[in-house]
This record gives sequence, C-alpha cells and structure tokens, in this order.
Amino acid sequence: MTPMRLSSPLRRRANPVEAGGIVRLDRRTKNLTKRLRPGEVAVIHHSDLDRVSAEALVACGVSAVLNAVGSVSGRYPNLGPGILLEAGITLVDEVGEDIFTQLTEGDRVVLDGGRLLDASGAVIAEGTLVTTDVLEQQLELARAGLSDQIEAFADNTMTYLRAEKELLLEGVGVPEIRTVIDGRHVLIVVRGYDYRSDLNTLRSYISEYKPLLMGVDGGADALIEAGYKPDMIIGDMDSCSDSTLMSGAELIVHAYRDGRAPGIERIEALGLQAVVFPALGTSEDAAMLLADSKGARLLVAVGTHASLVEFLDKGRSGMASTFLTRLRVGPKLVDAKGVSRIYRSQIKGWHLVLLVLSALLALGTAMLVTDVGWAVASVIGARVRDLLYWIKELFT
Repeated sequence: MTPMRLSSPLRRRANPVEAGGIVRLDRRTKNLTKRLRPGEVAVIHHSDLDRVSAEALVACGVSAVLNAVGSVSGRYPNLGPGILLEAGITLVDEVGEDIFTQLTEGDRVVLDGGRLLDASGAVIAEGTLVTTDVLEQQLELARAGLSDQIEAFADNTMTYLRAEKELLLEGVGVPEIRTVIDGRHVLIVVRGYDYRSDLNTLRSYISEYKPLLMGVDGGADALIEAGYKPDMIIGDMDSCSDSTLMSGAELIVHAYRDGRAPGIERIEALGLQAVVFPALGTSEDAAMLLADSKGARLLVAVGTHASLVEFLDKGRSGMASTFLTRLRVGPKLVDAKGVSRIYRSQIKGWHLVLLVLSALLALGTAMLVTDVGWAVASVIGARVRDLLYWIKELFT
C-alpha cells in the first residue's frame, strides 16, 4: 500500500552551504519574525517547523535559519523545512540549546556548511546542514509513523468531546458580549495558510455584505494590514500588536478551562477591558463557537485549519477540538481557504483600455449628431486653436 503523502516532493535545487549575517534569537519563532530584517540569520528552537512559521521566515528575507533542535522530529511529515529550502535559505538543525547563550543578538556570524563561525573564523557551534536529500529521508521516515499520529488524534478528539460536550452541543459557558452578532455574517480571520491572498479575494464580499470582522490573535493584525478595522479580537492576546488591541474592537480573552487567562494581564497593562472565555481547544474554535452561539447567520473562515495535515502541522493535540467544532457549526460555515487559487478576476488591463476607448467613441458620436454636441465641439476646438497659437507665439 502506498503511504499517505502529506507534502509535495521537494524540487531539486542547489542547497546554499555558505551564508551569514546579523543574528536574531528567540525561542518563539512567531516573536522572532517581528524583529527580523532581510539578510539576517534567525536562531530558533522549533521542533516540527510548520508551514506558517516557515513562510513568515521566508517573507522576512532571512539568509539562514539555525534551529537548536531538529526541524523534523519524525512525528509527521511537516512542511516548513521544505519551504525554506525551496526559497534558497540555508537551514542548519541541531546546533544545540547552548546556542542561545553562545550568541548575543546583533552578533555577526558566518555559516560554512553545518559549522557556525564568528567574525574571526572560530567555530561557535556545529549542526546538521539540511539538504534536499537529507530532508527527503527524514520525511520518508516521518510518513512511516503517520498512523500513530492519526490514532492519537482520534483519542484526543474523544477526550475533548467528553470534556466540552455541553459547550459544543448547547453553548454552555459562552460569555455575554456587547457586540451584536445575531443575524449577521461573521468573517473569522486566522493568520494561517494563504490568509493574505484569500482575504484580498474576499474584498468584494466584504464591501457588499459588510460582515462582522473577527480577528483571532494575529488575524486581527491581518485585518488591519488589509485596510480593515476588526470589530472583535479573540485569543490569548500574544500575537497581535498593541495598536491593534487599542483599535476599539471588543476583546475576548481565550482562557484555560480552569479560568486562568494569561492574556488578561497584557490587556489590563494597556488600560483596556476584556471578556474572558474559558474553553479547551484553540482560539479559532472559541471564535467559531462564540459566533455560532450568538446567532451568526453565516461564518466565513479565512486562514483556519481544515485538513489533517494542517491539524498536525499546527503541532498541538488541541487541534482535535477544531475537527469537532467544525462539525458543530458546519451548516453555517463557509471555508474561504484557497478561494484565491480557484478564482481570480478575468479583467485584463487591455479590457479596461478598450472600455475607455469605446466610451470615448460613443461620446464623440453623440456630440457629432446633436446641435449641443456641435456647439460644445466648436468651443473646444476654438480653445485648442487659441492654445496652439499662444504656444507658437511663446517660442517665436
């Protein structure tokens, strides 16, 4: 039986073996990408590097990525390392935990294969240079153990169902909010796969239907970047900017089931108020359940996780809750994922030129067959002759 393949084969390309630049360090990749600049070297601690994180690193224009641990743990065939290699970014794995004490942010380093050198040429650390051949071998081994991950996912799903059946089935525990959702379309934006292009494709829908805009953590920043103002922001509040939190949107802090809400400290430090929503699972699940329980007519999801590979690539057992949440809100849910790839405007630039020329031709024809048109044409003609005469006199 052919093993299930969750990632496309890597395109062969020459792997860069020398790179270097200014170092930026952070154990949380999503925090690091906020500080990275083109040409710098990212030092991360990220097992099972996922697609979203890798795409963010590529967008920053880094020259190399040093991972303190392996980018592929073997748990499942994750997508991130391949994205870095296809972008021509050097990836060195397993440089060790000490890298965070051996380097200081702002240091300049050089990579020679899997060796990290300082400005004088001394070796700071060594790791494994990830090439396409190395990565393909790692992913092949990961595919072999995929069945174990599917079984674990099924177990987590049943655990979540037992723990949150009242919330899922009856909406028990959903907090009171001031924003009116009943009867409205709700656009839920998560900073996940293809969120930028899909959000851009939905501009006509947003303009016509004016849905309530709900950003899930960094998804609120995505709305701001696209030129919109979020009506609600929900999440643990660790991925969106201060300016976005202070934009006037209603804030819903996603808390643990026991009521602990680490995100509330940041909200209070900014002098803001928020509603706390204790629930297992992810913040995107909480967003969907909140909108559904408050009477949303339609849920349109951008950047959310919908497939098995995305659940696994998220790297959290809690993603099992997303599967059940989607079953719960299914009749109302429209997933906009990939809409930018199946629909693009067919209007070309030359179409617009032809349209303008046709309009000018129609206007000219109308002017020639009416007395008013002749009068206007005569006035315009006289003004043009006067202008030409003035120009002639100016240069003679």
